[in-house]
Amino acid sequence: MEIAEGRRFVNEAEAIQSILAECLTEGGAFSLWRMPNANESILFISQQGVNEVDEVSLEESEPGFVFSPFLPNQKKIFLKADLIFKFKNGEVAQDVVHGSTASYSMPDHKTDKKVRYHIKPVEAGTSRSYQEIVAKGIQEIEKGTFEKIVPSRYKEVKLHTPLDCVNTFLKMSTKHPAAFVSVFSSAQTGTWCGATPELLVSVDRESKFRTHALAGTLPYSPDINLKSVAWTQKEIEEQALVCRYIINCFKKIRVREYQEYGPKTIVAGNVMHLKTDYMVDMKEVNFPQLGSVMLKLLHPTSAVCGMPLDAAIAFLQANEGYAREYYSGYLGPVNFQQESFLFVNLRCMQVLENAVRLYAGAGVTIDSIPEKEWEETEMKMKNMMGVIESS
Repeated sequence: MEIAEGRRFVNEAEAIQSILAECLTEGGAFSLWRMPNANESILFISQQGVNEVDEVSLEESEPGFVFSPFLPNQKKIFLKADLIFKFKNGEVAQDVVHGSTASYSMPDHKTDKKVRYHIKPVEAGTSRSYQEIVAKGIQEIEKGTFEKIVPSRYKEVKLHTPLDCVNTFLKMSTKHPAAFVSVFSSAQTGTWCGATPELLVSVDRESKFRTHALAGTLPYSPDINLKSVAWTQKEIEEQALVCRYIINCFKKIRVREYQEYGPKTIVAGNVMHLKTDYMVDMKEVNFPQLGSVMLKLLHPTSAVCGMPLDAAIAFLQANEGYAREYYSGYLGPVNFQQESFLFVNLRCMQVLENAVRLYAGAGVTIDSIPEKEWEETEMKMKNMMGVIESS
């Protein structure tokens, strides 16, 4: 693994675009990402493309980036970090990773070459209305088939010119500072952009494991006092189901020494959610593989799928009318600087030829109203629409 350091560019967009244009080989892949509330962007480039793996081992993996589909039985995508660049204030930051410095020669000027984004064809979905799917989900909840279901939908937006993913990434970073912002591009997956608020699992260099329950949605405006937000019973119960799901995963592996904080109201773009944090000291419980074990147990959580899991997946596959692919899967860096952070792939879009496909879902409980759930998906899609419209 090499980390490259180097020269000053006019701005960060020029730096990233120049390096991608010069370094990305024909069959290569890249991930460009920024952690929540961070002030630097990181670019991983794999000259050999990506690998498909059955499971992700946070403990044994090489440094790289994972991009996983929604369905848990499908192959996960692993991008090995052959070249690593850090960007801050328009320049490539100097750094050292695992004692290795760069031998790569940096471009010294803006290039005329264009960045190549991988475009993967997508299939059109069926015409069943989202409200119909929600209504059917409520009927199944009333029958006792499941407690909660999270149907999703997509919307395609035509563009006058192809999307500039680097500038889109920087706009997402500005508009969503508290989100995990990313662009992932490979031949197998196509190109995806997103700004997700939801952590799935993380393991830091102090062996602290973290996850959180994020559910319930209300519109946000800057004049709202977060301490006085009135959540309805529907949203409280929806978030409580996700908490129970996480706690049940801990129980399955006999982990009782976890810390729980919340719930509290958080802002994610133009919406608010209820969030509860969970933390486990892996050294205290003597469970060094906890990150990988919980990753397998948690995904897909009831926040993006439903409860119980098998019945929820069967319903979604039979009724959504399209393949989610990587929407509501997970993504993030693994074993980079001795830490791993994987996030749920929400508030995202797939890049097509002169178009993008936006995705969103809503948690449905027995108290749901189909029209309200459709409105929630519209609210969530507006996070990405705002980025596209300003491009």
